[in-house]
Amino acid sequence: MSKIFTVSILGCGSRGHYTYGKCMTEKFGDKFKILSVCDTDPEKIRLAQEAWGISEQNCFLDSDEFLKEKRSDALVIATQDRDHVKMCIRALELGYDILLEKPISPIEDELYELLEAYKKHKKKVIVCHVLRYAPAFLKLKEVLDSGEIGKVVCIDWIEQVTYWHQAHSFVRGNWRNDEETSPMIMQKCCHDLDLLQYYVNSACKTVYSVGDVSFFKRENQPKDASDRCQTCKYIHDCVYSAERLYVKKREKDFDWAFDKPDVDDEARKQGWPFNVVDLTRPITEQSIRKAYENSNYGRCVFACDNNVVDNQTVVMQFENGIKANLTMTAFTALPGRKITFHGTLGELEMDEENDYIRISRYGHGTRFLSIKEICALAVNDNFGHGGGDLMLVKDFYDALQGTGELGTTLERSIESHLMALAAEKSRKTGEVCYVHK
Repeated sequence: MSKIFTVSILGCGSRGHYTYGKCMTEKFGDKFKILSVCDTDPEKIRLAQEAWGISEQNCFLDSDEFLKEKRSDALVIATQDRDHVKMCIRALELGYDILLEKPISPIEDELYELLEAYKKHKKKVIVCHVLRYAPAFLKLKEVLDSGEIGKVVCIDWIEQVTYWHQAHSFVRGNWRNDEETSPMIMQKCCHDLDLLQYYVNSACKTVYSVGDVSFFKRENQPKDASDRCQTCKYIHDCVYSAERLYVKKREKDFDWAFDKPDVDDEARKQGWPFNVVDLTRPITEQSIRKAYENSNYGRCVFACDNNVVDNQTVVMQFENGIKANLTMTAFTALPGRKITFHGTLGELEMDEENDYIRISRYGHGTRFLSIKEICALAVNDNFGHGGGDLMLVKDFYDALQGTGELGTTLERSIESHLMALAAEKSRKTGEVCYVHK
């Protein structure tokens, strides 16, 4: 019989509640039991309490009060980026093993401060680079390590954010301003940077980066447009209109994420991103319209306080000589990554949008693998990030039980954060920057 580990969740939003909490209770209910929760929003606390039957005395609105004592075996930290380190250090002092949402912090000194605390207290910390656990991305590592395409010389990598995800999360949403959270290259692409150094198996030496806010700014606002969607003459015409993205998109999802084709339609209407905009359960057309009309999600995308880039390119050189080019762009119809490894004996390509991994050996032909089939065979449950969310929680459990080792440890994760910080410095200065000083 599996040992059941008790869990507390600090930050009950989309990731804390509807990803890690839901995964622990619905998929690994015989392995985890959620005992306490903390969030600054009373409605999020109410929803968590209702979902998991948590007693009133184990629900907290103040993190300082919550962190006065240890309340369970493990702690999920899924708060805003700039709160992670101080909360994680306090949790280590209390003796928690920790599942820490990425990114760790956009402040370099804090990364090392947390690393010192981690070494001192010797508890487990897993950083949520969930794509490291997704079966299709693990298949790329398997092919690379097999030597089938020879020695990798260079890598082309595109992160397709998609037009509506950019508007939702990075123009109107919580991660729109790097003075409050993190630079875009860290927040959205620390997955990519983490995977790059995982595949290359070498520290990054130098980076050069360019990028800006090219579209989501006041000068591109249409003539006579309102600063709120509900009073705007373009409410039914603008592709970024909150009415279109949060009401019409629910009813007729014209470009639903390609990696969840079998999601029940009603479940889709109650899921992300709608459940971030509207905390009503169940969500209705009337409730989500009221929600966007009274929140940041109803602001015109050309009249927000966003400053994170909507496009960025990073050129990297690793210490083993491999070069990589990463492009992050908001301006795509569908999400997903397109990656090509150029080797001395062949090419390896992943295209999430078109559901294939292509392995081409020079002079020996080409074969294709289905990403969906790889995921289905490995986990039989997509759940999120191509199965990565589910497998990360499983890895965390195995480590807690002592039957496995963590994949995305704190030490490994910090490398990708240093790459992101160097890229942002390069973007702002126009100079080639060294990752390690």
